[in-house]
Amino acid sequence: MNYRHAFHAGSFADVFKHAVLCRILHYLREKPAAFRVIDTHAGAGLYDLTGPEAKRGGEWHDGIERLLAAKLPAPAAALLSPYLEVIGALNEPGRLKLYPGSPAIARAWLRPQDRLIACELEPTAATALAGHMRGDSRIKTLEIDGWTALSAYVPPPERRGLVLVDPPFEDDGDFHRLSHAFAGSHRKWATGIYALWYPIKGRGDPDALAKRLSRLGIPKILRAELIVSPVSDPSRLNGSGLILVNPPWTLETELSTLLPVLAGLLGRNGKGGFALDWLVGEK
Repeated sequence: MNYRHAFHAGSFADVFKHAVLCRILHYLREKPAAFRVIDTHAGAGLYDLTGPEAKRGGEWHDGIERLLAAKLPAPAAALLSPYLEVIGALNEPGRLKLYPGSPAIARAWLRPQDRLIACELEPTAATALAGHMRGDSRIKTLEIDGWTALSAYVPPPERRGLVLVDPPFEDDGDFHRLSHAFAGSHRKWATGIYALWYPIKGRGDPDALAKRLSRLGIPKILRAELIVSPVSDPSRLNGSGLILVNPPWTLETELSTLLPVLAGLLGRNGKGGFALDWLVGEK
């Protein structure tokens, strides 16, 4: 699979992932103590939806554009408003041109005491990322392998924060690499919040990932999945998932509100679905 950020900016997977990201950042900001975000596969940081890469797939039409046009139930609208406000701040009223990647979303939530490390290995994306984040002393961008960063930058000095792992899954072994790299990082920083993203084409790899994580003996692992089409065609992206380790105590309830709304809105031909369960509870 080739999941380069620029081709899929604003897709259903981005909507899901970034809405959850904003809920976590909202939680972290509720306490005055500083926090750090470590974004291991950050991409370019900001995307032009009128550019050739985003136009090629046009996935944002079935993702963020559909969400912005929807009349949302009040509880879901309240939970999504922080995410939608970040997008609104980048665009002219009534016109959607720019879509923020996870580093730009994280930057919008940083206070003076907070920090962001954004890592990207692909040279073109790394150069764009550095340009988009330039001039902000709270942010360090690194042209480095995100898997290396996952080990190298934990624990952060603040001892509070989030590690977002959103690899491109270009290699068949990335599902195994995700569980292995996370286990090593968690041994070094057991109290951090981790959000591990993965694609869903079939059930084999995601379910095997869940089993491996369950066997690690690590507590508080919540799994959330958004499905937009039946998982029967392994040649296409049918959904995406997030493994959330040490999630904010509010997040399970928030996701139980958000996921049914997103599934109904973003599902293809009315065939959306979702899953929310604890792989491992609190010990």
